[in-house]
Amino acid sequence: MPKIEFEGHTIEVPRGANLRRALQKAGLSPYNKAARRFNCHGIGSCGTCALDVAGPVSPPTRIEKWRLGFPPHQRDSGLRLACQCRVEGDLYLEKHSGFWGQHLPYE
Repeated sequence: MPKIEFEGHTIEVPRGANLRRALQKAGLSPYNKAARRFNCHGIGSCGTCALDVAGPVSPPTRIEKWRLGFPPHQRDSGLRLACQCRVEGDLYLEKHSGFWGQHLPYE
């Protein structure tokens, strides 16, 4: 089973698992602050579950490409929406600052 490293935790999830649901099932959150309560609950419209993902995940969905294509996100940021990703192998995740997790370290 693939392993996910996130915020000092390592969890194992089945291949093909939805990344957002896998994190939440393990008691972890892909959201910052108030976004934990105010989000689209996984339909991809809000963009608050954006993460830096290193490792194999499913290709971006149409919804994900759409949402990451307008502010506060930038299409070329390299972020992925946890609610739209399927785990395909071991992952290392990082959540950046900002309500949507959009503030990358190099900004």
